Amino acid sequence: MRILASRTPTSDRCIKTSDSALALGETASAFYDHPSRKLQLVGVTGTNGKTTTVTLLHQLFSGLGYKSGLLSTIRNQVRQREVPATHTTPDPVRINSLLSEMTEEGCEYCFMEVSSHAIDQKRIAGLKFKGGIFSNLTHDHLDYHKTFDAYLKAKKGFFDGC
Repeated sequence: MRILASRTPTSDRCIKTSDSALALGETASAFYDHPSRKLQLVGVTGTNGKTTTVTLLHQLFSGLGYKSGLLSTIRNQVRQREVPATHTTPDPVRINSLLSEMTEEGCEYCFMEVSSHAIDQKRIAGLKFKGGIFSNLTHDHLDYHKTFDAYLKAKKGFFDGC
């Protein structure tokens, strides 16, 4: 991806890019000083079981004494502090903001749900995952992806980027 920055008469900065979704993710990551690089970020994707898996991992690691964060459909957690969740996988600015809070609070791990929509919409662009877990794949979400092959390709895209 190539980002061109210049000044224009109507703004201080103008950014031109061929992929604004990718640019947003990479810019948000850079703005927050690449917090995903400072954590052991583990993403969980699949049709079913993402919330359960990340919640169990967060509880397990926290119970073992590791400072951990959680990004899930039900709730986000920065160590033991609960933060409201609005999406299975938030937008890139929100993700990086939460990851930054986690690093500031000394978190070592973060367990994160990664939806197929988020993969396709590049909401995880700019993140550095240390690991990924695949739970399963069923014929859900074809209203969005249109074909099973496109849905599978979205899930595969997560692992291609790890």
